[in-house]
Amino acid sequence: MRQVSGWAVVVLAAVLAACTGRGEGADGVRFHAEGQPAQLSDWHLFDVHEGTLVPVEGVLPYDLNTPLFTDYAHKLRTVWMPEGVAAAYREDETFEFPVGTVISKTFYYPRLPGESSGTDRVLRSEGSEGRLPGGGLRLDDVRLIETRLLVRREEGWVALPYVWNAEQTEARLMRSGDLVPLTLVSADGEEEPATYAVPDQNQCAGCHGVDLQSRTLAPIGPKARHLNRDFDYVDGDGVVLQANQIERWTEVGYLEGAPSVGDVPRVARFHDGSATVEARARSYLDINCSHCHSPSGPGNTSGLWLASDVDEPLRLGRCKLPIAAGYGTGNRQYGIVPGDPDASILTFRMASNDPGVMMPELGRSVVHREGVALIEAWIRQQDGDCDTGG
Repeated sequence: MRQVSGWAVVVLAAVLAACTGRGEGADGVRFHAEGQPAQLSDWHLFDVHEGTLVPVEGVLPYDLNTPLFTDYAHKLRTVWMPEGVAAAYREDETFEFPVGTVISKTFYYPRLPGESSGTDRVLRSEGSEGRLPGGGLRLDDVRLIETRLLVRREEGWVALPYVWNAEQTEARLMRSGDLVPLTLVSADGEEEPATYAVPDQNQCAGCHGVDLQSRTLAPIGPKARHLNRDFDYVDGDGVVLQANQIERWTEVGYLEGAPSVGDVPRVARFHDGSATVEARARSYLDINCSHCHSPSGPGNTSGLWLASDVDEPLRLGRCKLPIAAGYGTGNRQYGIVPGDPDASILTFRMASNDPGVMMPELGRSVVHREGVALIEAWIRQQDGDCDTGG
C-alpha cells in the first residue's frame, strides 16, 4: 500500500466509488434505457473535484494487459452495472454483461509542458502522464478528446460517441463522428501530424460487430485474459490499494463465476520486458486484430486468425498465401516469412498509412512504431523456409 498525501487525498477519496456501492440515482449514475442523451453528463459517470475528472460512486476503472492502439491516445476505461446484477465469467470470450451495463472509454493525450490549453500539440507517449491511481485524470495535464459508451439495453448493445469541448467541461454526442487534427510530439521533440478520427455510430460496428452472422455490437476488451492484471485502486483514506482486477470485479459484485486467479488465462503486457517477444507479440495481435481476424469475425474469409490461443502456424500467417491479390500485399508472397519481416505482408500492412493497405483498417491515422517493431522482432526470431514447406 502507498499513502497519498496533500490535495490528492481529497481527489483520490472520491475515486473510490466502486468500493461502497453502485451509485445509482440522483447523485450517481443515471442509466438511460432508451434514447440517445445529448451530453455525457446526462449519464453522470464522472465528477470533477479540484480540477480532476473522477469516476462517480460505483463506476469501476480498469485497464487491459495490452491496449488496442489508437494514434497513441491514452484511455481511461470504466464499467458500471445496476444493483443486483453481475457479468457472467467466460474463460475465452467477452464476459456476458447484464442489461443496464455501461462501459466507457475516455480517449485523451498528455499535454506538453508550457503549451496552452487550446493547442493541438500533444505528447506522443505510452506512459501514465496525467493519470492518478484509481482512474482520476488531472485536467490541466491532459487533453480530453472523446468518451465512447457501450450501453447494454434490452435490445442489445448501443454505441454512443461523445466529443469533449475545448474547456473540458462537457462532451456532446457526435453521431456523425468527428475529425480532430493533432500534432504528436515525442519526448525528444520530433513532431508527427495525426488526424484523430472519432467514429460515427455506423463505424463503431466496424470493430464491435465481432460476429459476422449476427452483426450485433459487443465489447472487445473485457475478456479474462486481458483483465487478469493488477490495478491501483484507492480507498476512502487516499490509500492506494493494488489488487487483481478479476478479484476486484468479483468483490464488488460486478463478476460472478470466476475461478481463482491462478486458473484465469492471462496475456502478456506489451511493454513487459520480462515477457518473451513471442508472448508480447501474440498479445498485441490478439487485442488489435483478433476481433476481426477470427472464425466468426468480419475478417474470417482471410483465413488469418490472430487470437492468442490460436496455435496453427498457417492460421497465424506463417507461409500463408493471401486470399486476395493486389497492392495490399506490397508484392510480398506470404503473410509471414520466418526470419524475414521485410518480406512479410503482415508487417507491410501494419507499417502503412495508406487506407487501402493499412491494418488495422480503422482506429488509426499514424503507424504504431513500437507495435511494428515488436512484430518485426517476433518474425525475425522464427525459423524455417516457406519455399521448403516452412
